Formats: sequence, structure tokens, C-alpha cells
Amino acid sequence: MFKQIEDFTEAWSNETAATLRTLEALTDESLGQQITSEHRTLGRLAWHLVQTVHEMPSRTGLSFEGPDEAMAVPASAADIAAFYKRTSQAFLEAVQSSWKDENLLVMSDMYGDQWPNGLMLDVLIKHEIHHRGQMTVLMRQAGLRVPDLYGPTKEQWAEFGAPAPVI
Repeated sequence: MFKQIEDFTEAWSNETAATLRTLEALTDESLGQQITSEHRTLGRLAWHLVQTVHEMPSRTGLSFEGPDEAMAVPASAADIAAFYKRTSQAFLEAVQSSWKDENLLVMSDMYGDQWPNGLMLDVLIKHEIHHRGQMTVLMRQAGLRVPDLYGPTKEQWAEFGAPAPVI
């Protein structure tokens, strides 16, 4: 749980950069990639991340521009990435301009439970990390290069001239 806006700002900036790298690696053709017909497509997962950046914080009363929950998945990977970039920045600016550290202790209704706003910020980041992980698997299946997130990728190890570690 975040207790200081400054700590959240640093974490959010790092994680949104990683999410943006992931979204920018998508292609229009890759958006339909899915494990089975009963699971979300890569495009739907990407769009879910964008929509949640607006939907979850809005439950606290925080107001900023973002896509409506009912908005359909864009057909363009570039459009999804652009929406994410705008929405995640608008969200950060709203937190920084509307909240002080004490607002992170305020309780808000989150899906029938009461969460401190600082917990919502933490869960939102972990939500992104969770779905980014799912997306990287689908990206590999779609033949896309996966961006570095928390360390070098298989391709980067090869570019370094080193064998990729086998785990």
C-alpha cells in the first residue's frame, strides 16, 4: 500500500513505461491472438489494461479523461498504445494535483469492499503487471518480440553475444 504520492509516482512511472513498451510492440495482426476461444485475445487484454487505468481510480471519485468501460476494443494496436499513454498520464496528473499523502488513507468502495486509496494504487500496478505477463505469452505465440520488462529477453541475450540463461 502506498502512503506517499511521491512513492506511487516513481512506481507508476516505471511500470507504465514497461506497459507502454509492451503495447508498442503489438501489431494490428497480433490483436486477435488468444490461447483458446474462451480466453481474452491479446487486443482485449491490452484494452482491459487501458480501461482499468480509468475505471478503478474513478471509483475513488478521482476525475480524469479515459475510455469508457463500454468502449469497444480498437482495431489498431497504435490506437490502444496511444489511449494508454494519454490515460495513464492523465491519471498520474490527477493523483498529483488532487490528492495529498493523507488521501491515500481515505477509504473508497472497491467492488463491494472498502479499500484505502493507497491500496487501490498498489493493486492497480499489480493488475498491470499481472496482465502484462499474460500478454507476453500471447505475444510470443503471435511471433512478436517481447520487450524487456525486468531484465533482458532471450533476444537481447543473443544480441549481447551470450547464451540466454535456462531457468
